[in-house]
Amino acid sequence: MTYAITQTCCSDATCVSVCPVNCIHPTPGERAFGSTEMLYVDPATCIDCGACADACPVDAVFPVDSLFGAQREYAAINAAYFEGREPEPVAGPNFHAWDEPSFPRSLPSGFAPIRVAVVGTGPAGMYAAEDLLLHTNAEVTLVDRLPVAGGLVRYGVAPDHPATKKAGETFARFHSHPRVRMALGVEVGRDLTAQELAAHHDAVIYAVGARADRRLGVPGEDLPASISATSFVSWYNAHPEAPPETVALTAERVVVAGNGNVALDVARILVTDPAALADTDIADHALAALRDSKVREVVLLGRRGPGHLACTASELLALTHLPGVDLVVDDHDPRTGMTIDGAAPDEKAALLRDTPREAVDWSLPPAAGRRIVFRFHSAPVKVLGPDRVEAVRVTAGEGEQEIPAGLFLRAIGYRGLPVPGLPFDESTGTVPHEGGRVTGLSATYVAGWIKRGPSGGIGANRTCAAETVGTLLDDAVAGVLPSPAPPPKAFHRLARSRGRDVVDARGLAAIDRAELAGGREQGRPRVKLATVPALVAAAKGGRWRSRS
Repeated sequence: MTYAITQTCCSDATCVSVCPVNCIHPTPGERAFGSTEMLYVDPATCIDCGACADACPVDAVFPVDSLFGAQREYAAINAAYFEGREPEPVAGPNFHAWDEPSFPRSLPSGFAPIRVAVVGTGPAGMYAAEDLLLHTNAEVTLVDRLPVAGGLVRYGVAPDHPATKKAGETFARFHSHPRVRMALGVEVGRDLTAQELAAHHDAVIYAVGARADRRLGVPGEDLPASISATSFVSWYNAHPEAPPETVALTAERVVVAGNGNVALDVARILVTDPAALADTDIADHALAALRDSKVREVVLLGRRGPGHLACTASELLALTHLPGVDLVVDDHDPRTGMTIDGAAPDEKAALLRDTPREAVDWSLPPAAGRRIVFRFHSAPVKVLGPDRVEAVRVTAGEGEQEIPAGLFLRAIGYRGLPVPGLPFDESTGTVPHEGGRVTGLSATYVAGWIKRGPSGGIGANRTCAAETVGTLLDDAVAGVLPSPAPPPKAFHRLARSRGRDVVDARGLAAIDRAELAGGREQGRPRVKLATVPALVAAAKGGRWRSRS
């Protein structure tokens, strides 16, 4: 029986590198790599060895005969990717042509150790650190503005996607690496300058992500109860900068602008039975709020039609199987149904073909039960309410319509913020660079969303970081990196002199133990510490008490 890749695929291509028959595609050497939503196993070539399942960092690969529920559809999804393709015949069981051998890096045998600071401990930063630690003798300093590592994996992945969070376990292996030092709770521009950081290292890689949100630019956007999906995701993931009072779930209807993966995440969390979230690492305050929530309906607004859904097919497919939640398509525009009915089997819109359609009467309160409504060809033009959100005015054909709602979330994308001391492109929200090398600065590099913009999931950062590390090593071999004058320990003395609450690897391990202990008390995988003081206290070995 062959294997199949399922919903949680992160596309980091770890599975590709271990497959003995080259049956997983697209590979990093193929043009389609990075443009598909996931990777696929060719059932005609797979020899059932299981190497891919063992290597997958997010538990996305399973034998086809073990798939159940919504996962069963992934056997056909994997096979469909290879239909109509003309593989190049070769000898043996493998009929996929192998990529040409490539050796893009060549380090001299006497390559001296270099000191590299990596700013940001999310996927991009950790892929860069992993590359340096596994393939060079570099010494790496991990720097993060928060007193805990994890970045997007800890604070961006929905709590009901525990398999995706397993990528963090892979990264955590390097937190205690003998050539790694950690300085968590240290922010460039607040605690020290980019110049000071550079002076203590041969090179610096900034992998700070894109933590701001894009704005709609419509009247009323700043009313109370109108927030970004970024803030909502941070709130339910116990981010220290999203306190419990960030969100109030006192309304029956919530309107979300956008239909990408983040929009689907927030919609799913809002209507999922809290009992199903009780065994996840969702924030304590979010779980309590969801238990008392009055939300029964979430409306997902799409500016364009169902043929332009911004979410991945796997996330949409999962939504159609959400227990106890009805999925409805608002049939206010005839183009919506025409697009869905005319969609080809491999198009995302086709996944909505069996979804009920109705012309929703927005003057009525939400229907009984819990449901998610897709409303296409509809964009917000104004958020209404004298003191807080009471309704959202949206486009409706050639006119406009008001949808009563007590909470409005914009999920239209992330945006990078300037890093003090680095150039910044306001139009793209990124740092200008060439192959990861920051324009106009020596020995300074970028990786991840601050480099390429907020696109691609966790695994996309592997190839992005590899390019940046390759550029850095080229510069090192060429002898253009300045050698740091201070000894290695001088940077940590500097960091501690600027902030007494710097967390190192030992402190991070103490935080992990405290959160796991809190989880055991509640019968959950972990209970996240949700404030900086709580994280710092745990790092110092202080007592921690669950607030449940």
